[in-house]
Amino acid sequence: MLEMGRGAWIRRSAWALALAGLWALAVPPAFAQAVATSGGANPPPLRKGTGLPVPRFATVRADETNVRTGPGPRYPIDWVFKRKGMPVEIVGEYENYRKIRDWQGAGGWVHASLLTGRRYVIVTTANAPLRKTPAAGAAEVARMEVEVVAQVKSCSGDWCRVQASGHIGWIERRHVWGVYRGEVVN
Repeated sequence: MLEMGRGAWIRRSAWALALAGLWALAVPPAFAQAVATSGGANPPPLRKGTGLPVPRFATVRADETNVRTGPGPRYPIDWVFKRKGMPVEIVGEYENYRKIRDWQGAGGWVHASLLTGRRYVIVTTANAPLRKTPAAGAAEVARMEVEVVAQVKSCSGDWCRVQASGHIGWIERRHVWGVYRGEVVN
């Protein structure tokens, strides 16, 4: 067994306290609490991004948006979004890049500046009724086809109030992709 003199113990303790103080300044409080409660075993990874919940929905801001194979300009362009206003689901973050997927499951990485928090949905059901009020028996305002993109005004319960092609009305969530079940959008 290796014995340590009193002086060595004090120096090591002071060094450990200094490191602990620096660690407390550099580490986000949520991470520090998670490490403290777990006893340091298997600490959660540090988040590199906004700190907003993942997954979440966003919308493509530009008419053409490059989707890359990785989070940075050095990664090749895999494909290009050609439609402004398309809803996407952010499923990961790394610095200024967001890993996204579209309503058909295609995914990749885009720069955060090419996305906006303004909410849109895409219709996934043929002839989905757009209604005057949020009720199954309400008068129809229009019929929506698959791939129609609509701006979300609000969502509550099973219904979302949307605007598309000059029509404003209510559509059932089950007919669209771009909002989560039970999510309230104001």
